[in-house]
Amino acid sequence: MQTTQSADGMEVGYERHGDGRPLILLHGGMAPREYWNPIMPHFEEYTTIVPQRPGFGTCLDSPMETSAAEVLERETEYVRALVDDVDGVPVLFGHSYGALTGIEAATDAEIGAVVAYEPAILPDEFREEADLADHMAALIEAGERHEAVKRYIEQVLHPEGIDNLDAWLAEWPLWPECVDLADEVVRMNRAVERYRLPDHLSVAAPVLVLTGTSGPDFLRESAHAVHEALPHSRFVEFDGLSHSGPSEAPALISSEVKSFLSE
Repeated sequence: MQTTQSADGMEVGYERHGDGRPLILLHGGMAPREYWNPIMPHFEEYTTIVPQRPGFGTCLDSPMETSAAEVLERETEYVRALVDDVDGVPVLFGHSYGALTGIEAATDAEIGAVVAYEPAILPDEFREEADLADHMAALIEAGERHEAVKRYIEQVLHPEGIDNLDAWLAEWPLWPECVDLADEVVRMNRAVERYRLPDHLSVAAPVLVLTGTSGPDFLRESAHAVHEALPHSRFVEFDGLSHSGPSEAPALISSEVKSFLSE
């Protein structure tokens, strides 16, 4: 494990594998860096940089010190620190909240390209009614931490519903350890609920925006909006893939990514 430090003094740890063009893999809010294990073998010709997001969920400190309004900028700083620490001009490949931080970092960092799978951005009409953070916070206050995390999993991973969530969770490698992230996920959700996608994203690098037809409708809609807000982007939709597309179909996703980067 190597470390670097962001401009605000936050220490960032990351793993480095291979020898080639640097590819920084940014995981989302409910997954550790091991999320990328299925896809990394498909990028052996790259130097893959796999950080652990600070705090695993969002930040290590309390909401009193770093509010939801400040979380996104703080996390963007850690991505910029990684960009400055690697040799060469890197590619950013982010999933969900990692895709959002990757796009934001690319607005003022030297990036070769960005790959964003379903950035965690809410359409205006959805964001105005979004209450997941409040719902989770109320459950946590009532001592129902497991139920709070279940509500997040239902909305993001199973938007069409699921017959037996408990049975699915019993097979999910992150459960129940991810319950420890409940407070951080609330803060991350609040940051997402407050984020407004600008009409134009000032990203000079080319961007590949990816989505799947079996994930949440609001994320697919937002992926379209991100594509339209970027000056240089390509949009690809995968039939049958969910919000977990990169780990669900690593060969398919990596093939599209490598084709994009080769151009």
